[in-house]
Amino acid sequence: MPRDTEALHHALSRRGLLGVAAGTTAAALLTAASPAPAAPGDATPGAAASRGRGRPVVPRGRLGIQLYTIRDQIAELGFARVFEQLRRHGYAEVEFAGYTQGTGAITLRELRRLLRDNGLRGIGSHVAYHSDPYSFATQPERVVDDAAALGLPYVGTPWGPGRYGNTVDAWKRAAEEFNTYGAAARARGLRFYQHNHAEEFAFAEDRPDVRLYDVLLAETDPDLVDLELDIYWAYVAQHRFSTRPDGTPAPFDPLDYVLAAPGRFPLFHVKDGEHEEAARDGYVMTDVGDGDLDYRRFVSAVAHRPHGRRHHWLVERDDAPDPAANPAGSLSTARRSAAHLTRLRTC
Repeated sequence: MPRDTEALHHALSRRGLLGVAAGTTAAALLTAASPAPAAPGDATPGAAASRGRGRPVVPRGRLGIQLYTIRDQIAELGFARVFEQLRRHGYAEVEFAGYTQGTGAITLRELRRLLRDNGLRGIGSHVAYHSDPYSFATQPERVVDDAAALGLPYVGTPWGPGRYGNTVDAWKRAAEEFNTYGAAARARGLRFYQHNHAEEFAFAEDRPDVRLYDVLLAETDPDLVDLELDIYWAYVAQHRFSTRPDGTPAPFDPLDYVLAAPGRFPLFHVKDGEHEEAARDGYVMTDVGDGDLDYRRFVSAVAHRPHGRRHHWLVERDDAPDPAANPAGSLSTARRSAAHLTRLRTC
């Protein structure tokens, strides 16, 4: 194999993954050992919720929501009233996407009190990686201090590592910055994480045999950098990037990444989609339980293994406030998604 690919393979192997060998992703190498992926449409939401009489798929106290999902309601009603409803619907944790979200002035101390008063735990926060006035690159100490003041165990970014481009070296450079932010977070007793979209699973511009996500995994220190897998976007990537630029097949299953190194994935975005082959992404977003992603299979495979109690399952729907895409509204998305996930039982 080429020298760069061989080094990447060794780095991934050393950090708990199988790595890139002649352009094969770590995930693809594990396919034979993991549960067979369900084809889109194999299970209806109702059937997935009713089958099985075992323990709950999502462990008690581990169901959360990314507050970006209900940003319109926070801006209209305020954190206090929204937190009350979230707790009523069975949520135990929340992930922030800004600490005001259109509500006006509110202190971190007030926000922490509102969480406590409603029996909720702040689990993490999405902060810009660079460019924004408030970002890891521009104000790293303040970002980490704010998260610590709010009592969050995790603080991360939803931005991809493509700051310097989408070559292998560019992602190595970004990964080194992530290691720096991870060290700053660890110094304050927190963990840094990165949240993916689909593009992380594309192939490097200068090395079409190397998947960019494998570079990120290989070059970030697992003692400093965690990953938050957005399950929906990972399956969109499966649809979009299962073939290399030269047309060579390169299938992968997102679940295999997690099973290869479960300790690196403490946080998940539980976002559903209805399969639509003609759509660029292959899916159209829906409330959790209304789409084709088999969350019973995915969460069961992860949550009840040795690392299972470390994982957190966060509902998200990007377009939930959009009346054209979601006429029932974002709070309905929060309620229906929680109801579906709490009904799910293991086999």
